[in-house]
Amino acid sequence: MSQAVRIVFTRSWLPGSWLIRAITWSRWSHCALIVGDEVIEAAMGAGVRRRPLAELIAASSAHSIVDLPVQDAAAVVAAAESQIGRRYDWAGALGLALRRGWQDRRAWFCSELVAWAADAAGSPWFRRNRIGRVTPEHLWMLAPVEL
Repeated sequence: MSQAVRIVFTRSWLPGSWLIRAITWSRWSHCALIVGDEVIEAAMGAGVRRRPLAELIAASSAHSIVDLPVQDAAAVVAAAESQIGRRYDWAGALGLALRRGWQDRRAWFCSELVAWAADAAGSPWFRRNRIGRVTPEHLWMLAPVEL
């Protein structure tokens, strides 16, 4: 893999962020694909959308940006863009909490969208049957360790 996509990981002081981190054993409650000065994200209450990166960071109590390897970064972005306008995957998010496979294939939660976009672009990070169970922490663990 010769290219990379940038992913931003965030958390906040809001109760929903705390709950997601507790349920998923994650330091992060949200992640999004960075495209220039914007992100493509699947957000509660908004679905899949573009949003200014600065706005996402300003709403966060902490964030980190990492590069993850892919074959074709433009194809990952195109896959994610093709999902703009889709609903948030409440069933999938609840399924993560209850350890059930309740994904709605017409909707996305944040880490599910990012993992799917990489897979759809030919750069799978996970087995296909796991994509609906990918948390922000799973993606975070793929990031290279900086020494």
